[in-house]
Amino acid sequence: MTALLRLSSGIDRITELAGTIARYLVLVIVAVGFLNVVARYSGRFIGMRLTSNAWIEIQWYVYSVMFFMAFGYILKHNVNVRVDFFYANWSARRRAWVDLIGTMFFLIPFCLIGMYVTFNPVMLSWGQLPDGSFGTWEISPDPDGLPRAPIKTMIIVAFALLLLAALSHAIKCLALLTGYKTQEAMDELATNAPPAET
Repeated sequence: MTALLRLSSGIDRITELAGTIARYLVLVIVAVGFLNVVARYSGRFIGMRLTSNAWIEIQWYVYSVMFFMAFGYILKHNVNVRVDFFYANWSARRRAWVDLIGTMFFLIPFCLIGMYVTFNPVMLSWGQLPDGSFGTWEISPDPDGLPRAPIKTMIIVAFALLLLAALSHAIKCLALLTGYKTQEAMDELATNAPPAET
């Protein structure tokens, strides 16, 4: 169990890094939107075209990446949407059982299926031809459109990050159920807080 908890801790560090990147991407979204608006109105004022659809696409690409990077982070910090009329009042062990079963039989398979069904469309977007060679990338049909392959690839990355976070969560539930860790220790692990003195 010690090795599994070390693995969980390593996964949590990756999840925290992805969450940090997602937070900073908010600033990028705001900056790109601001620059796009300034360029558009400045261009109208001086009679020149200073912006393009590419800026709008960059903004929604970054917006999408922000959400994709945060999937695992949301699960790790238990801020995902729950309908917990009963769950909130259950004991820590019962919640751990529900989380473990839900994670193992629903969330992990969902992530694996998501990566599987997304793989071929992503490869087609990168220009993979039926013979296995590569042609041109998929490009947005809008004027000045950007390549679609990189943003589509982030769908697989999002599922992978969520899968890692799910594995970490399952390990923590298992540790609680086997008595290896207490609920307080699980809470500290989930929030990356330093362990309490014992």
